[in-house]
Order: sequence, then C-alpha cells, then structure tokens
Amino acid sequence: MEPLFGAAFVFVASVGEVRIFNTGGTESHRVDLPIVCVLLFDAHPSFCGRIYSSMEFRTLGRSGLKVPVLSYGTGTFGGGNEFFRAWGASDVAEATRLVDICLEAGVNLFDTADIYSDGLSETVLGKAIAGRRDQVLISTKATFRMGPGPNDLGSSRYHLIRACEASLRRLGTDYVDIYHLHGFDALTSVEEVLSTLNQLVVSGKVRYIACSNFSGWHLMKSLDVSDRYGWSRYVGHQVYYSLIGREYEWELMPLALDQGVGALVWSPLGWGRLTGKIRRGKPLPAESRLHKTAGLGPQVADEYLYKVVDALDEVAKETGKSVPQVALNWLLQRPSISTVIFGARNEEQLRQNLGAAGWNLSAGQVAKLDAASDVTPVYPYWHQRQFLERNPVAIPLAEKSAL
Repeated sequence: MEPLFGAAFVFVASVGEVRIFNTGGTESHRVDLPIVCVLLFDAHPSFCGRIYSSMEFRTLGRSGLKVPVLSYGTGTFGGGNEFFRAWGASDVAEATRLVDICLEAGVNLFDTADIYSDGLSETVLGKAIAGRRDQVLISTKATFRMGPGPNDLGSSRYHLIRACEASLRRLGTDYVDIYHLHGFDALTSVEEVLSTLNQLVVSGKVRYIACSNFSGWHLMKSLDVSDRYGWSRYVGHQVYYSLIGREYEWELMPLALDQGVGALVWSPLGWGRLTGKIRRGKPLPAESRLHKTAGLGPQVADEYLYKVVDALDEVAKETGKSVPQVALNWLLQRPSISTVIFGARNEEQLRQNLGAAGWNLSAGQVAKLDAASDVTPVYPYWHQRQFLERNPVAIPLAEKSAL
C-alpha cells in the first residue's frame, strides 16, 4: 500500500475486505485482512498502518483504563504442578502462538498470578510477550502462599512489595498494569494493605489496583479507607461468575455498580462444566480439568447443571453458536462486567472462545438462560427480593421467581 498523508477513514465492507477512503470520500485503496478492523492514518507517516481491532473495549470500573471485553487467562501456561497441569501446560512456543492469536483478534489483556504453577505462568507469559510489552496489558496477583516462611503469604507490606518485585522479574517488565490481591487478608490491617498498594502505584511499578474473591464488606471497607486517605482505589474486582454460579449478583454486583468497580470474571464456564461436553447420561470427557480439580472448585448439583445446559443447547441452536460461546456472551451482557477472562489449553479452544464476542443474544434468549439458571438466594437476599419497590435488584428476576 502506498503511504497516505493526512487523515483517512476506513469502511469495513465485510470480514476480510476493507475499503479505505480518503478525506475527500473517494476510495483510494483496498486491502484484505484476516479480521474485521479499522485502520487510522495520522498526518505523520510513522503512524500509517496502525490497526485497531473491532474487539469491544470497556473502561475498568471508574478508571480511565480500557480493557477488551474478552481477556486471556494464562493459568494454562507452564503446567508446573499437578493442579495446573489439569488446566493446561503451554510451553513458551505454544504460549507465544496463543498470544499472537489473541492480539490478532484484539484481545490484549493477559491475566496471571504468582501462584499459578508456582510462578511459571508469569515466566512463560513474560517470554511470550517479549519485545511487545507496549502492545499488551498484564494483570497479575499476590497474597497466597509462595514459600515456606511465615511471611511468604498474605497482604502485609513486607510480602506485597516482595511479591510484586518477584512478579516483575518473572514477567520481564518494570510495571504491571493491573495488580490484584488474590484474596482478603484478615490478619493485616486494611490501612497497611492499601497504603502499600498506593506506594506501588506512586512508584510506577503498578498502574491500577484490584482485588479478587472479596466479600461485600471486605471491598466496601477497603474503598472507604482509600477514599478517607486519598489513596489509590480498587477499580476492579476479579470474581467467579457464570450461568451456574450467579451469587455475584446478590451483593457484589450492586456494590460494583454503586462504587464504580469493574468486574473481571474468572472461570466463566463454571469450572469447565459449560463446555458443551457434559450432558445427561454421558461420562465426563477424557480431557477435562474436572477429573482432578472438581473438588477444589465451586460445587454444582448435577440436575441443576443439566437444566442449564439444556437451555444453552436450545439457544446455541437458535444462534448457530457453540454452547461455550453462548455462555460467555450471556456474561458480556450483564451489568458491571468489564471483561470476561477465559482460558484455553490449545489454539482450537482459543479460537472458539474468541467467537463469543462481536454479537449479542436476544432479550428473549437472555431471559431463557436467566430462568434456567435462577436459584433462590441465601438470606438476607431472598428477603430483600420481597421489597423491590425500595430495594431494586441489579438483574431483573427470572419470571418463575418473580414476587
């Protein structure tokens, strides 16, 4: 393509066909690309050819950071112990290829944690993104045990600073875009935790802070302390949420909407149960993390799972999409969701999951899935549902359980 000078606009005629129009409105070029995208040309030649994928981006909570609605979880990188080998064991070569595919599709956020394969996930991810750090966003986490010593865990100032520096070394970078607390540390004061996280932000080692697996009072108390002292605030909360795990809606979602905390969803396919391979009368597929990890994740009654999968099957047939694509797309339409983190043990799974974005379920299809997956919440949430006039819920109640 000849270089263009001055602004230009690109009209996407169809997948794989891109027509570029200059400022006068006449067609100047036609190129073929593997993905639907938009090309923006700046007046300066060095900016020509910058590609922006059609992947949807949303702000992470009330921060100014834009994240893709789908992001890639790298718990499958490394396979450093039996638990994580059940997820996957991508080496550097395969991880690099998977990162390539993500970036081609516009997915530029990669989520990891120090505890994933005892740090090996971070190491593999760091090597897979080598030379293109400016193209990606990295999310990692700390808090869980990383050694035998009494201070090798938790969210104390001592441990968080050491954990962050160790993650930076493994990732081969000098900053992390989103730094999570992997869980709540009830033995360390919230003031110590947040002052330390704020220090990491001020130092430039961390751009934004987030938490994971907090209960409502953990998160609200933390936000109050940050506001009181003018410290960096949690802008994201990484949560378990799926069609067979909707507890997030009861308290954490209303809190997120009220306080501007974006949800980053982990295990959106219900700990591997919503892949479309688990159905009534069929044995567990040979390749499934559930063989070794079922007892360590969220528990789901068989009949409830089958009921939800039946509804997913119906919607999948209506849309021409796969069961996991439908399950992921359902999440993308929920309030407070900034990004849905999916995993993939190979290229085939990755490409299938990427197909969850770029389209939407109909309102009727969402309602069908809502009804199939609805359960009566625990107290006090079932009681609050009786007073919707003054205590509205974030998600409309499924028809069968409306009061």
